[in-house]
Amino acid sequence: MKKAIRILLFVLVGIVILAGIGVAYIKLALPNVGPPPEITVKADSAQIARGKYLAHHVAICIDCHSERDWKASSGPLVAGTEGKGGEAFKREMGFPGNYFAPNLTPAHLSNWTDGEIYRAITTGVSKDGRALFPLMPYPNFAQVDPEDVKSIIAYIRTLKPIENRAIPASESDFPMNLIINTIPAKREATQRPDPADTVAYGKYLITFASCGDCHTPTDDKGNKLPGMDLAGGRVFPMPTGTVRSLNITPDRETGIGTWTKESFVSRFKAARENFTHPASLENKEFMTIMPWTMYAGMSEQDLGAIYTYLKTVKPVSHKVERFTPKGREIASR
Repeated sequence: MKKAIRILLFVLVGIVILAGIGVAYIKLALPNVGPPPEITVKADSAQIARGKYLAHHVAICIDCHSERDWKASSGPLVAGTEGKGGEAFKREMGFPGNYFAPNLTPAHLSNWTDGEIYRAITTGVSKDGRALFPLMPYPNFAQVDPEDVKSIIAYIRTLKPIENRAIPASESDFPMNLIINTIPAKREATQRPDPADTVAYGKYLITFASCGDCHTPTDDKGNKLPGMDLAGGRVFPMPTGTVRSLNITPDRETGIGTWTKESFVSRFKAARENFTHPASLENKEFMTIMPWTMYAGMSEQDLGAIYTYLKTVKPVSHKVERFTPKGREIASR
């Protein structure tokens, strides 16, 4: 009996030691994506213009890294705050911690090299070696053309410097404070497809815009549900209630199967007017986190390519209740 107890104790001690080694490895040795690349972005006016287009209307970096006016539905950008950072993504919104968008203007990034910015965008590792929470969808950005990433870097270098020292440090709850170090990784980039290949180009744009991140439902741990890609239903708590992303698969009953390309493109273009009215918090008016006014700036060619690609994905029958006013929320996916 005593021998069995000693063996059990040895096993338990061994497990504790191995667990300690594992935690130490995760905390001290990860993330391990290597040093930032030695690149210098030699920007010209065309590259800056391309970067501005991508940062505002495709990757929408400026959406999260600026101030948004939540008195208007879809929270349009507050002019003059481009890149200042500070937008909060907190526990009450369903995140495993409190995260704050950093300042992208030269007031903060002037001492970063182009390679350090590139590494952060594509692998999720900050200048100081910290792992970034993939609220910025760096696993997606890693897959796009390096020249497009460099264009974004060229553009944000031109932003008006805005001092914003009041941004709190982001913090992850357990176990995300360990898991976060395992997420950054080097991934294979691709070359931007010829826009004439509308399906491939549309898939490229959807990856860049991270449409699947919001339009795919998740479980309670934030893992995407298998077989539900782009089927909608991801939950976003808003001040006036709960909003859910729409099904954008080509299912005819619950998705966009009956939409024409013209109606799809027009839906975005109309957003410039439809989502700039003041939202009545007292009346629990519909609000959405979808940055319609920014995506509305995408070219008709790019929006059309996205539509063409979406028509090729697997239809998923999944009816989504778009919005539930505060006070009568329901669990829905």
